[in-house]
Amino acid sequence: MKLLIGASSSKIFHLKEFAQNLEKNNVECKVVFDSDFADGFPSRKIKSWFSSNKKFKKLINDFKPDAIFVDRTRHFALEASKSNIPLIIHLRGNQWKEFVMAKETIYKSKEKRIALKRWEEMGEECFQKSELILPICEHLSDITRKRYPKKTSETLYQGITPESWFQKKGMELKHPCVGILQSATIWDKTKEMLILPEILEKMPDVHFYWAGDGVYKDKILPILEKYDNFHWLGSLEYPDKVREFLTEIDVYALISGIDMSPLTLQEAQLMEKAVVATNVGGIPELMKDNETGYLVEKGNVEDLYEKLSRVINEQEKITKMGEKGKEFVIKNFSWDKICKDFLNHLKKHSIGDI
Repeated sequence: MKLLIGASSSKIFHLKEFAQNLEKNNVECKVVFDSDFADGFPSRKIKSWFSSNKKFKKLINDFKPDAIFVDRTRHFALEASKSNIPLIIHLRGNQWKEFVMAKETIYKSKEKRIALKRWEEMGEECFQKSELILPICEHLSDITRKRYPKKTSETLYQGITPESWFQKKGMELKHPCVGILQSATIWDKTKEMLILPEILEKMPDVHFYWAGDGVYKDKILPILEKYDNFHWLGSLEYPDKVREFLTEIDVYALISGIDMSPLTLQEAQLMEKAVVATNVGGIPELMKDNETGYLVEKGNVEDLYEKLSRVINEQEKITKMGEKGKEFVIKNFSWDKICKDFLNHLKKHSIGDI
């Protein structure tokens, strides 16, 4: 079987890992940056609008894929949907809700609303013409099935290479400390961090380090930087600096109002860190409450304070949770397992020669 993978810039690293592991199962893969081969409005690269689609047709003619796999519903996916080649969409988020949130926050101007409407239209056309939709967690699968009850869908978790996550010294932080590694690109996700001021006041001797950036950073950073025990590190180079960060922190915290499959949660557990995460979306599927860490209820300051205090003050508990977390991720999310799940989905729905 030949699989063409159109990757977004943020996920091409992981999709190359996906391809490398599929090739061990006799699937010939070609990974490309999607917008290099198909682009158009509302992209700002106007020069590419008139040439990129020709590149897509040449790509298809040269590689002759049996199926096309994408991780977002933009122009590459749209062209794929018109090609009479089975289109497989790996759905990473509740983009329908994200569109609504964008309209309510940063996409208020007429120009941005027009762009957002075009993205919505492209997404809908891609989903309708797709052969298989692969939501990234069961929570998102439930949402997808309700929206498209007649479409074929199966859950496919994000895979990871356990061997890539090893201890690496290089970053020096103040201890005890809590590490937060998440972007600020979705407001309903980011605004949960606004409960942190009360936590920072309750835990003045614990240092909180946030590594991340995004359009909503300026809505929360001025509030958090007022506290001496809060530190913003900005974006970290992936994966080297992320390894150093996860090596150095004592506890990993994911403070999110909405999340489907945050890879950082898997990475932190592979680094044998106890995790404390908000009980929303697909997060409960990526950890084991009371075994690899603790789930906390959204917006509940006391719950978050109690769980953070528990792990920070009990070193033996941190160690045991870290060990179990690593075992859990290796067993459930290693690329070997995810690729087998993917190929089973293709075989079940008669896509490609499996």
